[in-house]
Amino acid sequence: MSYEFSNFGRHLGSGSGIGDLMDDLGHALASGGPDLKMLGGGQPARIPEMNAVWRRRLEELMEETGGLERSLTSYDPPRGNPAFLEAIATLFRETFGWDLTSDNVAVTSGGQTAFYFLFNLLAGDMPDGSRRKILLPLVPEYIGYANQGVGGELFRAITPLIEKTGPHEFKYRVDFDNLEVTPDIAAICASRPTNPTGNVLTDEEIARLSAIAKQHDIPLIIDNAYGAPFPGIIFSEVTPHWEPHMVLTLSLSKIGLPGTRTGIVIGPPEIIRALGSMSAIAGLSNPNIGQQIALPLIKSGEILKLSRDVVRPFYQEKCRLARQAAVEAFGDDIEWFMHVSEGALFLWFWFPGLPITSQELYERLKKREVLIIPGHHFFFGHDDENWQHRHECIRVSYAMDEAVVRDGLKIIAEEVRRAGL
Repeated sequence: MSYEFSNFGRHLGSGSGIGDLMDDLGHALASGGPDLKMLGGGQPARIPEMNAVWRRRLEELMEETGGLERSLTSYDPPRGNPAFLEAIATLFRETFGWDLTSDNVAVTSGGQTAFYFLFNLLAGDMPDGSRRKILLPLVPEYIGYANQGVGGELFRAITPLIEKTGPHEFKYRVDFDNLEVTPDIAAICASRPTNPTGNVLTDEEIARLSAIAKQHDIPLIIDNAYGAPFPGIIFSEVTPHWEPHMVLTLSLSKIGLPGTRTGIVIGPPEIIRALGSMSAIAGLSNPNIGQQIALPLIKSGEILKLSRDVVRPFYQEKCRLARQAAVEAFGDDIEWFMHVSEGALFLWFWFPGLPITSQELYERLKKREVLIIPGHHFFFGHDDENWQHRHECIRVSYAMDEAVVRDGLKIIAEEVRRAGL
């Protein structure tokens, strides 16, 4: 039988870049042998010290009167558990002096859901017949945004400035001279640190973007999935920033609880109320367990200490070892560059003049049981399809065991050389 899907169904039900890649990675994991090197995807590492915290919290919930029931057997309000919302508002108010109440906070079923709601709440087809878009001031940007518009393409991206900062190192920068906010722009959005590159917008750049958004009476959305103050996978010194026209998203995933699907949104009450309504319609309420696990850690501030003293040093050392392994693998006989790594879980490689596309390189590596993400998926919203740079980059995760990362990088270097670079 053949079914005719709606436009909505065709858009979300006919595949996507992130869906195809996650499916590919999932099948590879399920069928791969012991030599599989999973350097794609965004799975956080299992940090022993953090696993001990989660185990402790689960044991405490089992012992608390009503702890299990609060976590598993009751619906929370659609916007999130009231005690959790208040704890988040209090943490940021007392730590950073932000003028927040629980009315500024919502929980969603993971950060991905938060952005699906936010983008479609603010952009797309408008009541007056116009169509609005989300402005990305810096690409490459997170692949998970790309297909979230329920009515088609939602993004407009600014071509970055490329600054070579060392013999094999470079950095993308926002081209503020060409950043134009036209009347059809509904919001500005950036991740900090950026997935896929590990780029971190400076405090000055964030302040400048905030001023531009405020000038045009639109929100500035900052995706803080890897950032400060938690989970703290950020290696440069930055100050978390929020103003009443800003939306800040956080998550419990990268601190070590991806399975709980707990996204956190801080924003204007009008937007927060709308997110609660959307959660009710799409899923009644959000998962309780992550909120209950994290609640006392947020109330006490322990989540900030764990991020600073456990999570950040763990990933910073893994990043250092991975970058060192890359230098050894690629050497000086070919032209290659690695983005300055200021946070997140990834290394971003650029091979100028690569004779094959990053997609072809991906296919070759997959045959050798090395899984990476081809770079062109991260350049959505960008008008110049012929810009060669987008086909010369790949994303590599360093969250796996050091030996797996090192061996995978050696194979990547072999395939790049074999391609004729």
